[in-house]
Amino acid sequence: MKKVVTTSLLLGATLFASDGYEVYRKNCMSCHVEIMEKDKALKNLKDMKAPPMVEVSNRLKENIIIKDDEEDLHRHLFILFVKDYISNPKIDNSMCHVGALERFGVMPSLEGKINSEEKQAVAEWLYDRYANVKF
Repeated sequence: MKKVVTTSLLLGATLFASDGYEVYRKNCMSCHVEIMEKDKALKNLKDMKAPPMVEVSNRLKENIIIKDDEEDLHRHLFILFVKDYISNPKIDNSMCHVGALERFGVMPSLEGKINSEEKQAVAEWLYDRYANVKF
């Protein structure tokens, strides 16, 4: 009986958990292209609303520096930054290239439009989706 209850609880939690890709599609995709090669992005810069997500992920990974090479800690700090930035985007804590900030500005806040579970899911997706994918 314990196994049935535990399995049911885990299954229920999984069904209600946010899917990072779906959060991206619902909240980010209208501005951020999921993936694009650098040459193509430079060619289409005037038509883009925001940097491609592959570039966002790469920039954050490059700029979040830790002393030891602990992947779990790096991922954790990345996720914390993204969750905060989604609600509190500011030029002072942006990690974009200066040229990207000049072209696109700072993204609008999604405070009140995306809940904490969705922030967590999309931040995890952003880190994991672009593992070993270069811009």
